[in-house]
Amino acid sequence: MEDRHLYIIWANADPITSEHMVMMYSTNSMLNGWWDRVTVVVWGNSQLTATQNEAVKLKIALAQQAGVEFSSCLSCAINLGTKDALEEMGIEVIRWGEKLSGLIQGGAKVMTV
Repeated sequence: MEDRHLYIIWANADPITSEHMVMMYSTNSMLNGWWDRVTVVVWGNSQLTATQNEAVKLKIALAQQAGVEFSSCLSCAINLGTKDALEEMGIEVIRWGEKLSGLIQGGAKVMTV
């Protein structure tokens, strides 16, 4: 586990929350050195916001340019039909359930929005 690696579980589909919390905080964290690494995990209905809202897609691209890493839940992507679109955006699509459990049990820094 890396001490200065933050995982943000983004499960809120509201575009205002995604823009003014998830993207703003994750991007500024990298630009200002608040964390060495930030991984945003796109989970549930936020996958639809990420793939369908053009303003949010732009914010994701800017966050990626700042060094924010993005990953997403494979089961959600299959159920919501977002897998291909997420991968086209450069977002990793993997199984997150066991990985998240291990991170939490290991004391990783995890924030849920």
